Amino acid sequence: MFDNLTERFQKVFKTLRGQAKLTEEHLNTALGAIREGLLDADVSLPVVEELLAHIREKSLGTEVTLQLLPDQQVVKIVRDELLELLGQPVRLQFASRPPSVWLLVGLQGSGKTTTTGKLAKWLAEHGHRPMVVSTDVYRPAAREQLSQVAQAIKQPCFPAAGLEKPLEIARAALREAKLSAHDVILVDTAGRLHIDDQLMDELSMLKKELSPAEILFVADAMTGQDAVRSAGEFHRRLGVTGVLLTKLDGDARGGAALSIRKVTGAPVKFVGVGEKYDALEPFYPDRIVSRILGMGDVLSLIEKVEKTVDQKKAQKLAEKLRKSEFTLEDFRDQIRQLRKMGPLEQVLGMLPKIGPLAKIPKDLEIDEKQFKHMEAIIDSMTAEERNDHTVIDGSRRKRIARGSGTSVQEVNQVLRQFQEMRRMIKQYGSMKGKMRGMGRLAGLS
Repeated sequence: MFDNLTERFQKVFKTLRGQAKLTEEHLNTALGAIREGLLDADVSLPVVEELLAHIREKSLGTEVTLQLLPDQQVVKIVRDELLELLGQPVRLQFASRPPSVWLLVGLQGSGKTTTTGKLAKWLAEHGHRPMVVSTDVYRPAAREQLSQVAQAIKQPCFPAAGLEKPLEIARAALREAKLSAHDVILVDTAGRLHIDDQLMDELSMLKKELSPAEILFVADAMTGQDAVRSAGEFHRRLGVTGVLLTKLDGDARGGAALSIRKVTGAPVKFVGVGEKYDALEPFYPDRIVSRILGMGDVLSLIEKVEKTVDQKKAQKLAEKLRKSEFTLEDFRDQIRQLRKMGPLEQVLGMLPKIGPLAKIPKDLEIDEKQFKHMEAIIDSMTAEERNDHTVIDGSRRKRIARGSGTSVQEVNQVLRQFQEMRRMIKQYGSMKGKMRGMGRLAGLS
């Protein structure tokens, strides 16, 4: 996400690097490039013009910190203005007495049903007892689809058997939630291919009947300014409390995410970053701005690691690394842990674009199948071979290749990658030892 915009900003900051002073000529060149980058990212024109005016004013005004170099000055000002544009994180709203009702609204095809499931899964993981219900009585099999999603995420779905009117379904679901002690009801509403009075009247009646704590507009981020315009219309007629952008991982531009709050007044609260049901993240403006400016999103990366990594295994591995006992079994465990973290392109996107990481191509495609093949190769080894790779001779390599459905060349490649990792780990341990020794000599430890 935001790949194109990040690349543009990096080029702008690079042109300012090494300048002794930030002149108006330098600033004009930088702002021209920033303007072009923002428009290419499909950011709303009025938003771009206002943003650039603020950057110009602060860059040439008294707010510039004299201790900073020109590129650092511009980075700081751009960061501050982007944060102002996106606003502060907004807390999720819950009713004073449960159950809280969250209405999910939006146009047909925006991903409301799948997003309802993702949101239910997220709520369940954060200590809530959600229930989902569909009031879409128009789209064929809409309610059956939500039921299947609910089964996949292991969360309850109100069946609404025999009910054919949205208001009747909503009332019955609310009663059921109270009786079964669910604290949040997620209502997947009907959509249309376009905004019309019939749709808005139905949603207005649901709002009046249910008094929702949240009205979340679900929009496809890849539709850019169309999503912004739709969000604005829904907000004008319904008063949405927040926006949930789907498919943000597939949007290299990101204009909708940057424009939507300024244009509509409704904050972005969640973003969808993949197809899996756990691919939903709260929207943190400061983290998004860091990604846009190429500074990475280390906090989100840490949270992802904490969520997916087995802490006991991690401690056990650390002890093995300390003793230089890293085996193929450990290598396989690390591959599995890495795969649990999701698409590796997303993980790399959270790393700062500095030093050697700046050389990672933005269009890098990582074949997830390769990791499956590596696992299959190690799985085809005996326990002895996984614990002592030196016993793997030519005949054993042929047997491993046959057992894993791969070639001897692929087996050799896995062994080379494993040995390279062992060497790097050993060097790292040696380097830490030398650093500690130098510290002791210098009286530092």
